[in-house]
Amino acid sequence: MKNMTNILSALRSTFIKKVLDRGYASADLLKKLGNSYYYNADYEDASNTYKRLVDEYPDEIGPEYYFRYAQTLKTLEDYEGSKAVMAKFLEATSNDARATAYKDEEDYLNDIKRNSGRYNVSPFQYNSPYSEFAPSFYKEGLIFSSDRDTGNFARYRHTWNSKDFLDLYKVNADSVSQGTVIKFGYYVNTRLHESTSTVSKDGSILYFTRNNFKEGKYIKDETGVIRLKIFKAKMVEGVWSEIEELPFNSNDYSVAHPTLSSDEKALYFASDMPGTLGESDIFKVTINEDGTYGTPENLGPVINTEARETFPFVTSEDVLYFSSDGHPGLGGLDIFASKIANGRLDGNVMNVGEPVNGRMDDFTFIFNEDTRKGYFASNRAEGRGADDIYAVLETKLLLIDCEQAISGVVRDKISNEPLIGASVKVIDENNEEIMSAITDAEGKYDLLIDCTQGNFVRAMTEGYVPSEEYLGKSDGEPKEIDFYLERSSITAGFGDDLAKLLQLSTIYFNFNKYDIRKDSEIEVEKVIAAMEKYPSLRIKVNSHTDSRGKDSYNLWLSQKRAESTVNYMVKKGIAKERLDGEGFGETKLINKCSNGVKCSDKDHELNRRSEFIILE
Repeated sequence: MKNMTNILSALRSTFIKKVLDRGYASADLLKKLGNSYYYNADYEDASNTYKRLVDEYPDEIGPEYYFRYAQTLKTLEDYEGSKAVMAKFLEATSNDARATAYKDEEDYLNDIKRNSGRYNVSPFQYNSPYSEFAPSFYKEGLIFSSDRDTGNFARYRHTWNSKDFLDLYKVNADSVSQGTVIKFGYYVNTRLHESTSTVSKDGSILYFTRNNFKEGKYIKDETGVIRLKIFKAKMVEGVWSEIEELPFNSNDYSVAHPTLSSDEKALYFASDMPGTLGESDIFKVTINEDGTYGTPENLGPVINTEARETFPFVTSEDVLYFSSDGHPGLGGLDIFASKIANGRLDGNVMNVGEPVNGRMDDFTFIFNEDTRKGYFASNRAEGRGADDIYAVLETKLLLIDCEQAISGVVRDKISNEPLIGASVKVIDENNEEIMSAITDAEGKYDLLIDCTQGNFVRAMTEGYVPSEEYLGKSDGEPKEIDFYLERSSITAGFGDDLAKLLQLSTIYFNFNKYDIRKDSEIEVEKVIAAMEKYPSLRIKVNSHTDSRGKDSYNLWLSQKRAESTVNYMVKKGIAKERLDGEGFGETKLINKCSNGVKCSDKDHELNRRSEFIILE
């Protein structure tokens, strides 16, 4: 029975750091040490190690290490530093998914293209040569805003300071008015501007937008602008009445474009009130059980930008649709969608793509998730009037919460055996763990990840060095990723070759020389570190040559090289009695390349090897 000894490989940070502290540095050691810190979430040490790697060995690293360095800096909130390193990453690669995700214009156009073609669009049959926009669902039909009775053909009604006399109309909303457009609500419409409305599910409450108006007069702010306000009406004995303005309106800013949440416990709206990030933002206010209101809350920088966000609409499945010219789009206002998860809006914002969006303004989008039908307005040139309403039919689901199936097998890199019970984790670009899975009896795992953002898929298990692969944004196509993990701890015994267990690089000697070259000293230092860790370990150094040259000379040269290696280790503090050395020349070739056999330099190189055989 073998006397088993646990040999920690040079991949462990303790060994590597000890070698580095002695002044033996290499790109390989810094990569391994940096990865060790990185996988253990020691981002400060990882950052310092990667910095040394890119500073001292810029010609020996690939894009991966620039990217990981940038990730550690971002985690440490050094955003400028991370941006600078990402610039180097972009220089180093052109076909990496992360590079694509970092190129702003190319990225957003690809996203828009990926979501395009999901809707059939047709003109609303009740458009006129005037302006129709702001559709909202009401009973079996629609409410919408129009200036069709004013005789005014001016464009762009959907601005804060529109002075056209817009009214609300309804169509197909009552059995007596099927197919006929009629004005909506005697007390709702005035000689002023009414638009954008929403009605409660039971039909008892109406919220709508109107010019700032009191006692029959316009109210202007200090700059002379007539602001917009949200008003509330109640259905009383079949008539919309008891009209009142909401308490968070103001004469100094606009509050407009209301829509109810799916549970009708909150009202979403657009405003340029204090605290707005841009020209206009989308806000949310709680509707209390007693009919009062909470304090308006800005939806934050994920939704709102430094430009315009306006015309919100919330579906029954809690998808927020809104218009913006601040998020990347195709021109003017575009329509965007974002999922509301547990009342939060911190997920992905998705451009709904063509043909709903185009180079003109596209806005006031509404959608019924049961019928997959909806409406929106646009001022595109081919319309009948100034602004026109268009009907949409969703033919393919919008990828707001895109899920991508990831599967594969986790294996031992050397034995190829499946690793049972290994963890496969999904880490987002902020180094936060999103989800994980455990491999089954065949080493297999399955995951569903968010494909609207970049993710790291990382495999790890006790006794192995973690491995990961980065996945950028995708169209949701399933992907297989197999992981082959290297052991971080090696179980070895009598007769095992420590060089293989530690995965040492070739130890080179100059031609016809037997002194260890400087570039090979680092490999011997790894063996020394292992012997220092385990004082009972005894090693025999075997040296081999290829078949070229005289047999006797090769035997003598290999013996001198074995002795040179032993002497080097003794000078570094390893006791002589723990070491032995022998040269075998060309007597133990590992392939067919013997005397007289024509072989490539690569095949001959396999025979020129050093072994560190465990004696005990």
